[in-house]
Formats: sequence, structure tokens, C-alpha cells
Amino acid sequence: MDIWQTAIALLATAAGVTCATHALLRKREPRAALGWLAICLLVPVVGAILYIMFGINRVHARARRLQQQDRHLPKPDYHPSHVAAVGDDLTPLAHLSGSLQHWPLTKGNSVRPLPTGDTAYPAMLAAIRGARERVFLSSYIFDPGLGFVSALEDARARGVDVRVIVDGLGEWYSWPHIGRQLKQRGIPVQRFNPPSLIPPSLQINLRNHRKILAIDGTIAFAGGMNIAHRHVATDSDESPAVVDVHFRFDGPVAGQLEQVFLEDWERVTGEEAPAAPRVATSDAGTAVCRALTDGPGEDMDKLTMVLTGAISLARREVLAMTPYFLPPREMLGAFVGAALRGVDVSIILPGTNNLAPVHWATQRMLWELLRYDVRVFYQPGPFVHSKLFVVDGAYAQVGSSNLDPRSLRLNFELAVEIFDAQCAGALAEECRKARHTSQEVTLTALDSRPLPVRLRNSLAWLLSPYL
Repeated sequence: MDIWQTAIALLATAAGVTCATHALLRKREPRAALGWLAICLLVPVVGAILYIMFGINRVHARARRLQQQDRHLPKPDYHPSHVAAVGDDLTPLAHLSGSLQHWPLTKGNSVRPLPTGDTAYPAMLAAIRGARERVFLSSYIFDPGLGFVSALEDARARGVDVRVIVDGLGEWYSWPHIGRQLKQRGIPVQRFNPPSLIPPSLQINLRNHRKILAIDGTIAFAGGMNIAHRHVATDSDESPAVVDVHFRFDGPVAGQLEQVFLEDWERVTGEEAPAAPRVATSDAGTAVCRALTDGPGEDMDKLTMVLTGAISLARREVLAMTPYFLPPREMLGAFVGAALRGVDVSIILPGTNNLAPVHWATQRMLWELLRYDVRVFYQPGPFVHSKLFVVDGAYAQVGSSNLDPRSLRLNFELAVEIFDAQCAGALAEECRKARHTSQEVTLTALDSRPLPVRLRNSLAWLLSPYL
């Protein structure tokens, strides 16, 4: 008996030490490493089990396996000369994003905001109907019954190369699932990282959160809007259940968005996809644009670094509108630093939120911004899902990413940066209008909340890395 007890004790100790060593070598945050060290060494068996279940980061390893399949696609090199078109004030920011992203800046683009599905969906359907060669569509959520399946089927009947990517988890938001309908119509569709029972895979991370519609390499739609009934008003006098804005891009940046889709297509199929022809020059508009990709693996944290750098380089104004706001510490510091320099920093959030725990966790950390004169506003309902980021009325970033851990660390996201005073100025004005109709948050209001509310918010905040 003594021998068995000794053997079990040695095995338990070895398991605890092994997991503690793994945490010490792999964890990026000292507090996380110290916490896992303590639990693994003090209660070896329980600590080892908990660490294996929750402490090992399987996201990055799986992300690397997914990304290994897109290496055949050519990626343009960054050239510092491409930043000349943005002007002296924005040159440092163009250098920053250019050094992190493999896409060059492109001139001659036009950018058209499309508020709500009532505006965006007809424009997208018209573009599909006018396609001659290629229609590539990617959406996190894809509801049937909005006319897209028929438009895609008609395009394929005309001989257009039609491909669709639907996120394997996001597809479950809709019934019936869109993938089955597309296959029945003969439309090539792929599910991105779908859950499965055999082999078991119930991965809620590594989602493809990108929304792309690319037409013939010259027209593209991107932003934060899914293809969903909630974005369409049921009555002409009412707003949709979820307010959002999408964007149409004409010009060379549309070719970049098409190429992003092809990278995702190769990632999910393993097929070496041919590179789409790129438009070298264009006179569609005056905007200088570039695609920004972000996701676990080799692109991880790049969007965070670009956003943080843009905030740090701001001189007059930073406007950020997002539905989910749980930014990393470095971004919080950048917001505070900008405010302390005298920059007018405004964070515009939805007063009505579809994810209550995220809403509660956000309220727990707002004091860190308010105490240093970062202004925070809550918009009245309905739920506003728009994602806008504008600096000094001259630089804007739009796309699929929220300012939270899931978007910035766990999902595959897409943004487009826009160096154009006219477009950025118009988006800044929309943010100011939203701010004007919103309720500003104060430290006094936060401090006067009842104790049960503060406890609830604090508990949600503890789970914020997983929300």
C-alpha cells in the first residue's frame, strides 16, 4: 500500500510540475503564469486537470494548421514608397500598418457607406446580378430568404465562378442552414472550421468573422453586417432590430478583398487557388485604401497594433464606435494617453446589447477611461452593431472586428483602412451625430450603482478574456 501511495504521490507531483513548467514557458502574462504555477504546485492533481482543460492554448496551434494551407497564394511585399499618397500627417500611420500587413496601399478607390440591410442588400444583389466572371461571398451568419441564394444560382447559370464560405458555427444561427440550400442549388460552398462529432470538434474559437462580397476583382462589399433578417426593417416606418453599416468599395482595394477570400478558400479546401487578377490603377475615387487581415497565428495582434498606433498618433480627435468593448490593456493605455495629450477621445457603445455579460463586463472597466477624460456614450436602442474608427477626420478603419478579445485574438477578422479626408470626415460626422443623441457616462453614475449590480459586473469582467 505504501508503494502505491508513494507512486500516486510521485505521479501527481510530476503532473503538477510538468503543467507548472508548461505555464511558465508558454504564458504571455506574468499574472496568468503565476496563477497557474500556484494552483498546479499547491494542488497538483486538480491543478493539472484544470490546466489541461482550460490553461493550454489550443487556438494558436490549430490556427497555424489552418494557415499552413494558404501559403501558395502570392502576397505582395510592403514598399515604403506606397505611403506617399496619404500626405505627411498620415505617413507615420501608413508606415506602421504597412510594416505589419502584406497588402500595399492602393489609390483610386471609392468608398460608399450602406446603412442597414435595406440599403446594403439591394446594392449587393445588384452587383451579383451584374457579375461577369467571379462572385465570392463570405459571411459569418447567412440567413435564407433574402434573395441571395437565387441571385447566386442565376450567376452560376450564366457561367460565373461562384464560391461561398459560411462559418461553421455562425451557420447555426440560421434555420434552415444555408449550406444545405446552397448545395441543393449546385453552388460551391465551404464551411469554415465546422463543429463535428466524429472526429469530436466543438471549437467555438477560430471563427471566420469576415464579411466579404467580391465581384470581378473591381467591386467589393465589406464591413460588419451579416446577411440576416435582423438587419432589415419589418416596417418602413421602423428601424431594423439591429442597426449596422456596410461598405461598397470600387477600385484596386476590391482586388485585395477578393484575394483575402481566396486565402480563406484555400485554407478550408486545401486546394491551391489561382491568384485573382489585380487592378493596377483606377479612377473610381480619391480614397487610398488597404486591406487589413487579423487572426490567430501569423496575423495575431496586428490589428491591435495598428489601432493602438493610430490612437497614439492622433492629434485632435479619436472616435470609436463598437458593439462590444473589452479592449486589451495596451489599447486602453493608448486611449488614456491620447486624452491626456488633449485629444478628444469618444467611445460610442450601444445602450441595448444582445450579449449581456459583455455589456456588464464593459461597465466594470469604464472607470479606467473616465477618470482620465475619455468620454463614453451609450446609444439608445435598437441595438447598434456598427463598427467605425476615425482619427482626426482623415483616417478611418471599417470592417468586421469588434474591440474585444474574441475579435482581436480568437477570430479571423477583416478591416479596410481608408486614408481620405472626405470619407473619414463623413464617418466622423456620423459618429458625432450618434454621440449627440446618446447618453454620456459619468464616474458619478458608475459609482452610484447598487452593490448587486457592481458585483454582477465584476464577475462578468473576470470572465472577459473568454467572452
